[in-house]
Amino acid sequence: MRVTVIGAGSMGHGIAQVAAAAGHDATLNDVDEERVAAGIEGIEGNLAGGVERGKVTPEERDATLDRIAGETDLAAAVGDADLVVEAVPERMDLKKEVFTDVEAAAPDDAVVATNTSSLSVTELASALEAPERAVGLHFFNPPHIMDLVEVVVGERTSGTTEAFAVEFVEGVGKEPVVVRDSAGFASSRLGVALGLEAIRMVETGVADAADIDTAMREGYNHPMGPLELTDLVGLDVRLDIAEYLHEELGERFRPPQTLRRKVRAGDLGKKSGRGFYVWEDGEAVRPADE
Repeated sequence: MRVTVIGAGSMGHGIAQVAAAAGHDATLNDVDEERVAAGIEGIEGNLAGGVERGKVTPEERDATLDRIAGETDLAAAVGDADLVVEAVPERMDLKKEVFTDVEAAAPDDAVVATNTSSLSVTELASALEAPERAVGLHFFNPPHIMDLVEVVVGERTSGTTEAFAVEFVEGVGKEPVVVRDSAGFASSRLGVALGLEAIRMVETGVADAADIDTAMREGYNHPMGPLELTDLVGLDVRLDIAEYLHEELGERFRPPQTLRRKVRAGDLGKKSGRGFYVWEDGEAVRPADE
């Protein structure tokens, strides 16, 4: 299978890596050579870490990299694709534009998927002349580590497209859960609710970030606390999702002022080096308020 991923950021290059590791030919597309190169470097770094930990053999690393190509021209990237996955920023207008461009250049039978974590797949699909070919494939960060993928079925998604998506997810070694198109789907709706409440608790002085995260790890067996996870996802991304869920679902998703202030200050979490924690070499080393 030929898989094209549009958007070479952390989610995009992770999805391309997963596809290539499973034996598919993967093309990574973005708007310029610098971003494509950074995405491929990210894949190389992920694979190098896998080799160091004994999770990936050198032969598997080399075979995966051999199946990955970079391309800045979208039409060329999708021209022979069986599956196109967009992983561009969480903006409805941008994603619709990408969907329209993909449909104009991709084969008529290619499945067009979105990696959105919260936006309406039905609305995104409305940009297509053939909305039945659209589906949500919500991978989790980081895609090469996390097992879950939400297969989000829009109002016009065909049974054939849904079955293709589930088969693809299973084929790349992930666990699919099929959900109907609703704001925030299943995982983001619950995850964001937990994260926003944790931020409100910091804001009102109930406990600091480290203690809240420790409580959820040790008391509820979460692998990562909600505030460290917010840093990992990106505070700007979480704010965008919260704004959308607030609009769609009401006051319980209103973003806390602390989240807005941090985003305005450029404290975006892991990717900026500071959020609720200070990050060094990809690790949260101490709470930011110490």
